Amino acid sequence: MFKPQYTISPKLLSNIKEVAVLVAQLNQNRYPETILFELEQNAQVRSSHSSTSIEGNPLPLTEVKKILKNKPEHIRDSQQEVLNYNQALEYLKKQKQGLDLKLILKIQALVMDKLLPKAKLGKLRKEPVLINDPQSGRTVFLPPDHTDVSKLIKDLIDFYKKNTGKLDPLILSGIFHKQFVIIHPFIDGNGRTTRLITKQLLAQLGLNTFNLFSFENYYNSNVSKYFNKVGVTGNYYDICHEIDFTEWLEYFTDGIIDELVRVNRDLNQSSISPKQNLAPHHKKIIKYIEKHGYINDKLYSKLTDRAKATRSLDFKKLIGLDLIERQGKGKNTHYKLKT
Repeated sequence: MFKPQYTISPKLLSNIKEVAVLVAQLNQNRYPETILFELEQNAQVRSSHSSTSIEGNPLPLTEVKKILKNKPEHIRDSQQEVLNYNQALEYLKKQKQGLDLKLILKIQALVMDKLLPKAKLGKLRKEPVLINDPQSGRTVFLPPDHTDVSKLIKDLIDFYKKNTGKLDPLILSGIFHKQFVIIHPFIDGNGRTTRLITKQLLAQLGLNTFNLFSFENYYNSNVSKYFNKVGVTGNYYDICHEIDFTEWLEYFTDGIIDELVRVNRDLNQSSISPKQNLAPHHKKIIKYIEKHGYINDKLYSKLTDRAKATRSLDFKKLIGLDLIERQGKGKNTHYKLKT
């Protein structure tokens, strides 16, 4: 049975209270759909860039934006990592199921698609792994043996389920995050899988604008500090009963505060006007493009009974709001989301 050691330190308690205040402040305001849509797209790009960058992906944010917009056919592994992470984010947005092993395995399979042999996708590791210091190259941590991984993950999931509603979601999500990293259940993709699942768990905060949230960005601002806080050193079996989660939870909640402050600032700085409120027919266009990649007038005519001239005005408004862009000419004219 998993029983993590931690203390509700003054700093941790203060952070939890500050998060509650920030969430309440964000929830009491209503924002135009266009503002939320734009910031949600930016958050998803930021998350895809930050989380892969933590693992050593060299692509700058500008390149990540281009990849997610154009989705090139012939791609390098670094580009595949970004596309995979974004795909996993899209998958999680549609999921309503609670935490279980099936969800964890699915996320790892999405994260490592085309980067690992199929036999390694969505499967707990069946071999030992070593954690090396990225600078010196020397081994700093020996994770638990692969024969114990299944039980340790089960214990972690059971701990989460039994304490949902009892422990603050910040503490619960933070403990899950660090313990998952310690178990290191996969041959590869552990960090990205951890951060994606943690993001899903943090949805319990009750933040109405949660899709604008990119807590991975905070970790990427100081990767060395993140690895130092989330990781441990030594042999798992020598230290497993001595691990204290307090310092990590303080750092973890610092990151949540940092991101909530950013979201609040971005929302307040965004230009808000009545023209930016989207009507239902505008939302249909956006949702169709999100699902299918593009839309043209013929396709739009099947979604609405609006006249051709009015449909043209609908497209012009979304172009004017910088949400979509027109491509092609004549019969080949179509519209895509604008990054």
